[in-house]
Amino acid sequence: MSAAFELAHVTVLRSGKALLRDVSWRADVGERWVVIGANGAGKSTLMQILGTTMFPTSGEVVILGDRLGEVDVFDLRTRIGFTGTTVADRIPAEETVLDAVMSAAHAVTGRWNEVYEAQDIARADQILGELGIRALEDRTFGTLSEGERKRTLVARALMTDPELLVLDEPGAGLDLGAREDLLASLELLAAVPESPVLVLVTHHVEEIPRGFTHILMLRDGGVVASGPIEETMTAENLGRTFGMRLHLDIVDGRFAARRAAFGHRAG
Repeated sequence: MSAAFELAHVTVLRSGKALLRDVSWRADVGERWVVIGANGAGKSTLMQILGTTMFPTSGEVVILGDRLGEVDVFDLRTRIGFTGTTVADRIPAEETVLDAVMSAAHAVTGRWNEVYEAQDIARADQILGELGIRALEDRTFGTLSEGERKRTLVARALMTDPELLVLDEPGAGLDLGAREDLLASLELLAAVPESPVLVLVTHHVEEIPRGFTHILMLRDGGVVASGPIEETMTAENLGRTFGMRLHLDIVDGRFAARRAAFGHRAG
């Protein structure tokens, strides 16, 4: 199986502080990854490297067959989809959902004088349908709920048919209903064999969709554990990741965690 990306002994130092420490990580084509850890664990720094907006202090990074430092990152970025608050903040409030998704084909936020073909409209409409939000396409971005915005951003990131899709904390700030709607869309995406390699960042095990295959667990810039999710997601590894004893439950393919009672071991 070919690698979508591979990091070897990556360290990032800023002002004498190690944001990442000797991180090695490989994701193969067809895999769906979760990256989990507490605040300050290094998740955002790692995603900036995957998005080619940050270079490591030491170590090697190969993304989609190209080595950072030897490739034009502007070309490489066209092959990577990214969702996050930085994208949402740039989309005009009056932009329709259909245009917010379709304008990704020209790498702009806000439709101006670009010329869109019928196939662009059809692709945007198809993606919205696949994520279950076609009914939103005539709504303006500024009228959407937070959950609807998050799913629109996922659709936008898919517009350019990326080979790698990075979902940076898509569940942040969502209420229960909006989170479940988002997870339903991500589960549909994960189930499609033609979907890009997926990397989802979260603080919470409850936000891990069914269908995700692997997990990377970070603490203080280093890797706690990494591998297939059914083997790696254990109460022990999760406890080491967050620095506390935890119980971990799995119900219908979804995870739930809670602090272990004092004096009892996490199971």
